[in-house]
Amino acid sequence: MKLLIIIPAYNEANNLSHVIEDIKTHCPHYDYLVVNDGSGDDTVALCSEQGYPLLDLPVNLGLAGAFQAGMIYAYENDYDAVVQFDGDGQHKAEYVPLLAKQLENNYDIVIGSRFIKERKPINFRMLGSFLISFAMRLTTGFSMCDPTSGMRIFNRDMIKLFAYDNNYTPEPDTISHLIRCNARVCEIPINTEERISGKSYLTFFRSIMYMAQISCSILLIQWFRKDDLKRKNIK
Repeated sequence: MKLLIIIPAYNEANNLSHVIEDIKTHCPHYDYLVVNDGSGDDTVALCSEQGYPLLDLPVNLGLAGAFQAGMIYAYENDYDAVVQFDGDGQHKAEYVPLLAKQLENNYDIVIGSRFIKERKPINFRMLGSFLISFAMRLTTGFSMCDPTSGMRIFNRDMIKLFAYDNNYTPEPDTISHLIRCNARVCEIPINTEERISGKSYLTFFRSIMYMAQISCSILLIQWFRKDDLKRKNIK
């Protein structure tokens, strides 16, 4: 399997060396790509100095835009699979081969879940995760333990969809839509680390808005989307 690990990075210069050394240690036979999302720190200089493969975006596009840029690169360079991997040090590269192995069982997307073997902690952020899980189960019948997990692997068909359709973003509402369109999705258990340096862009109020928007999208907006898997003869 020709696999690319996409690392969207916005001001993650303090974390990238750890992230990439972890990838090199556990996934030496896979390629990786840093997608610099218009960072204002030393991300570009670090990648140039260390020789990290880099796709440098001139402006900040957000996670969706950075991920799509990486997917376009992956599709045009004939990769069979893509792993979405955080640049903040929370994801552990030891799970990438397990995601890839599960993808071989004819799945379209495999998600690394923190909560298959462990219970969700009781806090406001996990309340939002419960709400998104409930919305997904209500609309798809699929029970997802960790809908906001950012560690996922996508097969070649999914790479094409995410690369060339702006409606496909790496968010739970898109995953929910794909499940409704009969995409094969599963979860495997993973563990994560705390962010090494810096702060998440998801502040308390942004988290509230994010959870509300995603839940609303799953319950209402996604019903108006076309079934691109059938329309593009993917399924």
